[in-house]
Amino acid sequence: MKPRVAKFGIGEVVKHRKYPFRGVIFDIDPVFANTEEWWLSIPEEVRPAKDQPFYHLYAENSDTEYMAYVSEQNLERDESGAPFRNPQIDETFMRSDTGQYVRRKRVLN
Repeated sequence: MKPRVAKFGIGEVVKHRKYPFRGVIFDIDPVFANTEEWWLSIPEEVRPAKDQPFYHLYAENSDTEYMAYVSEQNLERDESGAPFRNPQIDETFMRSDTGQYVRRKRVLN
C-alpha cells in the first residue's frame, strides 16, 4: 500500500459525510492501522479502502462524546463554528482567534 498525503491536519474540525457527528483531529495514520476485526465489522457496502489516511477524532454527536477512527473518504470540513462539549478537546487544544485548534504545549515535570 502506498500512503497518500492527508487532506486534513491535526486540529482541523471535520464532520462525517454520512453520520451525524463531528470532531477535532488529534492524530493521523497514513493508511489503515486498526484491527482487522474492526475493519470487518463495517458493513461491506460502506467499508472504506485501507490505502488512505485514517483520522483519530475527539468526536461528539447530539448524545455523547467519544473518540472515533474515520477514513478520509468519509470526512469533510465542518465550518459551522459550533462549539464542542468534548472535554478532551480542551485538554489537548487551544482555540485560536481564527477558530483553528492548536495543540497545547505540554509541561514536563
